[in-house]
Amino acid sequence: MRLLLATSNKGKIIEMKESLAGFQMDILSPVDLGITNFPEEHGDTFEANALEKARFYFEQTAFRQAQCDSILADDSGIIVEALQNELGIHTRRWGAGKNATDREWIEYFLERMQKEENKRARFVCVLAFIDPLGEEHLFQGTCDGIITSTLEADYLPGLPISACFKPNGLDKVYSALGIEEKNSISHRGRAMQKLRDFLIKRDEKSTQTL
Repeated sequence: MRLLLATSNKGKIIEMKESLAGFQMDILSPVDLGITNFPEEHGDTFEANALEKARFYFEQTAFRQAQCDSILADDSGIIVEALQNELGIHTRRWGAGKNATDREWIEYFLERMQKEENKRARFVCVLAFIDPLGEEHLFQGTCDGIITSTLEADYLPGLPISACFKPNGLDKVYSALGIEEKNSISHRGRAMQKLRDFLIKRDEKSTQTL
């Protein structure tokens, strides 16, 4: 299988590759295929935006005859109770803006959160997977936690909030967790696990029909 990860976010690519370890597949990014244009996000839900991204890159690979079997797109964000309706699907474009650096974005976010007593938040991830037959599948994962007052660890490029989001029941922020622990409880890790389960069942069914 040749799988295109339909994102330019380096941190997401790293996490998604980690979650797909063990599968026999070639994992590509848009850069690998010379794709430099990006989809607009017009949807009003994570599901709609994830599908929009997946369909955009599906068309791009077909146009370029890139021979990718499958497309995997991610739309994710954080819902902060104290900032109702401000982030969510708009997370990366919120506050300091979509063109802000990770540092600019997270500094704005933490400064805003200083004014709020309620630190509760929920991360949401929706994956849109287009399989070799062109069929679309959705997988969702969530994780509840709190926003810390400062950054408590380093973070992957494109994922600055992971350094100030502490999952419920843990004493470390996302980005301070080991790979296996992070993938077992994070929003993206949980969504990716559902995708893994789907791929395993599909492969088992395919083997049984041979």
